[in-house]
Amino acid sequence: MTLKRYIPNLLTLGNLFCGTVATIFAVQGDFSSAGLFVVIGIAFDFFDGFAARLLNVSGELGKQLDSLADMVTSGVVPGIIVYQLFIENNSNVVATNTVNYLPFLGLFLTLGAGYRLAKFNIDTRQTDSFIGMPTPAMSLFVISLPLIQEYSTIEFVQNLIANNYFLIAITLLLTYLMNAEISLFSLKFKTYSLKNNLMKYFFLVLSTGMLVFLEYVSVPLIILLYVFLSLIRNTRKKSAS
Repeated sequence: MTLKRYIPNLLTLGNLFCGTVATIFAVQGDFSSAGLFVVIGIAFDFFDGFAARLLNVSGELGKQLDSLADMVTSGVVPGIIVYQLFIENNSNVVATNTVNYLPFLGLFLTLGAGYRLAKFNIDTRQTDSFIGMPTPAMSLFVISLPLIQEYSTIEFVQNLIANNYFLIAITLLLTYLMNAEISLFSLKFKTYSLKNNLMKYFFLVLSTGMLVFLEYVSVPLIILLYVFLSLIRNTRKKSAS
């Protein structure tokens, strides 16, 4: 029994560790630290699958462990962050004896992520593309929101995130997109030819430019661009068939 078979699972446990730490920071309202550990966790999530394919040690245990780790990093953490954003938006409201249940709506993201991850494990169609928005993409979208509020100087965007109706719409939209029957392209490359990967290269180049010029504001825009380009690709495929 070689040691290499344990490498992917150790990377997955790294994802789970980062997700757990991010959860603690999210509960404390430290969104910068929570976001950092989510990003590191997502990096572990990428490299565990890469390592499993490279070392040819893929197995059922790794598949289940990967979803459990994602459930924390890209399920629990986003739900808590949106919960906290609702709390912050209501902090200036005069306190009453009425219990405010609205922040718990943020946990719809956690439920949607759990449902999607469970479906992913039994769905044989998601080898070269995704059906529904991947949970890491949803998580990156959400963790960018409090960072935009803190670091962005665009007042309109800050006010938008501080609006509860916007948070409600985003929560419901992301929950739907995670479980919608929409084919989204994968960034895995079988070959690196421009012809076969034109949309992927276009997406990566445009995303890099947006990150440079828009910083945190670019993150949700990149996620929406990803969905938009996938819809264009799906339309072209239907037209060609």
